[in-house]
Amino acid sequence: MAEAEARPPEMRNWRARVVTRVVHTWFALARGMTLGVRAAVFDEAGRVFLVRHSYVPGWHMPGGGVERGETLYDALTKELREEGNLEITGDAELFAVYFNKGTSRRDHVAFYRCTVRQAAPKRADREIVEAAFFPVDALPDGVTPATRRRLEELAGRMPVSETW
Repeated sequence: MAEAEARPPEMRNWRARVVTRVVHTWFALARGMTLGVRAAVFDEAGRVFLVRHSYVPGWHMPGGGVERGETLYDALTKELREEGNLEITGDAELFAVYFNKGTSRRDHVAFYRCTVRQAAPKRADREIVEAAFFPVDALPDGVTPATRRRLEELAGRMPVSETW
């Protein structure tokens, strides 16, 4: 398998690789390990919320990096608010922690499941070009393989992996 094909699809784009490299180089100077949060976010109808970023292809679950002095929950609520105008309505359940070796040899992702309400529709901005709720059985074209795997794990149709 060629090196480019071994990368996850969202990292085959040159812009995504450059942005990821710059961000992770900065984080390597600032901290020894990077930690992020993502969430499978559902509304009352059971639809999942997904986002499309300006800098990496595909539909993803919302999330982002955990900053120094920030709890996982604080990072999660901040990212959901920023990426979708979302507010958690119940408990946020920590589902698993994954090693994200496709991004870096030192990146980990805390993955949550939660129910939300949307305060207002998310308008496109420099980071998020599109965001919406989708029925789990009618996902849009371009959903990343990792996003599909996480949904399969949540549904119990696939064992939980240790890697993103």
